[in-house]
Amino acid sequence: MSKLLSFRKDIGWTQQEMAKKIGISVSYYAMIELELRNPSYNFMMKFIEAFPDCGTSIFFLNKNFTNREV
Repeated sequence: MSKLLSFRKDIGWTQQEMAKKIGISVSYYAMIELELRNPSYNFMMKFIEAFPDCGTSIFFLNKNFTNREV
């Protein structure tokens, strides 16, 4: 399970609620959550702005993170 999916389930939100809060389309959010697309820099910044207390840990404390994914 992706960290993004785990986070969303922990707070009890739908993909629609997450996408609206972040300011992106539901389909784009779903693709990132399902790891079909890597999050863009803009997505990460919007996410961190929407969830400042946990945004960086979702993207930057992953042991599988590489510079190529930014």
